[in-house]
Amino acid sequence: MKLHELSPAKGSKRARKRIGRGPGSGTGKTSGRGHNGQRSRSGYSQRPSFEGGQMPLVRRVPKRGFTNIFKTRYQVVNLDRLGSLEGEVTPEVMHQHGLVRSGFPVKILGEGEISNALTVRAHKFSASAKAKIEAAGGSCEVIGS
Repeated sequence: MKLHELSPAKGSKRARKRIGRGPGSGTGKTSGRGHNGQRSRSGYSQRPSFEGGQMPLVRRVPKRGFTNIFKTRYQVVNLDRLGSLEGEVTPEVMHQHGLVRSGFPVKILGEGEISNALTVRAHKFSASAKAKIEAAGGSCEVIGS
């Protein structure tokens, strides 16, 4: 077989549909667009939320509340995740171990137990986390944002 003898598999290629080329083509006159009206014209487009003139869903459903753009969103780390770490634990150390993403303030929560004495530095601590860290012989240091 030579390169010039290659051809696509039978039935895999289809001729382009020639719209508006007379009644014999099957798509003459209105070119498959139905009868007259806005949608039959060239360049027609409709906004995605248009519902045919009825009151749109986005306007029918009541709105409630708002999003506070000044809210501080903390990344939370539970004590059981800190069990494998040793020495001083900072947000950078937690980031290196894949516990948090960098660039966000960190809050330590008290879920789980901790046995080794750690010096934990974070932006915020829950009361139970602080009590458990200090009970294990460690210390908590709050750092500024």
